[in-house]
Amino acid sequence: MGSFEFKKKFGQNFLSDEALLTQIAKISGIMSDDVVVEIGAGKGALTKVLSRFAKKVYSFEIDKDLFLFLENEFANTNVQFVFEDIMNYSDEKLNKLVGGKFKLVANLPYYVTSPIITRFLKNKNMESLTVMVQEEVADRIIAKPKTKDYGVLTVICQMYGEPQKALRVGREYFTPVPKVDSAVVKIDRKNSEFASHEKFISFVKQAFAMRRKKLSTNLACQNISKAEIEKFLLSIGHSEESRAEELSLNEFKSLFELIYDKKL
Repeated sequence: MGSFEFKKKFGQNFLSDEALLTQIAKISGIMSDDVVVEIGAGKGALTKVLSRFAKKVYSFEIDKDLFLFLENEFANTNVQFVFEDIMNYSDEKLNKLVGGKFKLVANLPYYVTSPIITRFLKNKNMESLTVMVQEEVADRIIAKPKTKDYGVLTVICQMYGEPQKALRVGREYFTPVPKVDSAVVKIDRKNSEFASHEKFISFVKQAFAMRRKKLSTNLACQNISKAEIEKFLLSIGHSEESRAEELSLNEFKSLFELIYDKKL
C-alpha cells in the first residue's frame, strides 16, 4: 500500500487477522453458491476470505484512492468492486447488479451503522446481514425491553429477525486502533413483510424521542390525544405511565395498529 493514508472521514479501521476474518465468514453462513455484497472493502483482507467461500462478491468501497490497489489485487477473481457510496446506490440498481438473493457482510463505520442496517433489512433479496459494529451498538441491537440499551435500532432489527451478537472483537485487531471494542452481529432475515415499514419506524422514533417522557406524551399529536393513547396502552396491558422502553416489538405493533387502524 506504500503511501496510503487512513481517512478519518470514512471511519477506516482495517482488519488483517486471517483467523478472525475466516471466523467472520463462517459466522455469515456463506456457501459456495451464495452471492455476497460487502460494504467497505478497505485493503481487501475480508474480501479475499469472502471470495474463497462465495460464488461471487460485489464489494462496495467509497475511497477511490484504493481503486488501483484493489483492482490489481483481485484481477481475474470472483470479486467485482463498485467504487460508490452504497447509500447513494439504489436498491433497484443493487438488485439488478447482483441478480437475485444475496448475503450482506460489512465492517461498518459508526456514522453509517444505523442507516445501512435499517435500509438493508427492508430489501427482500437480502437473506442475512453480518456486520462488524462498535460493541455498544451491538448491545443496542440485541437489547431487551426495560434496559437502557433498548431503543429504536433494537425494534427495527427485531422486526426482521432475531439478532445475535456472534463474536466480540477487541480494538487491538484493527489498524489504526480505535478507542472502543467491536462485535459481529448476525441477523437472518425473516420472510415477514411490512407494508407500513416507514410509517412504523417513524412511529417508533417518535415513541423514543424523549426517553424520560411517557409514551402518551411522546405520541400525542393533532390527530390523537394523550387520553386516547392512554386508553390504547391499557388495552395492551400497560399503564398510562408507560415509557417506550417498556414495550416489546409485538406491543409496539399492537399499539401502532390501534392508533392507525391498519395492519403492518
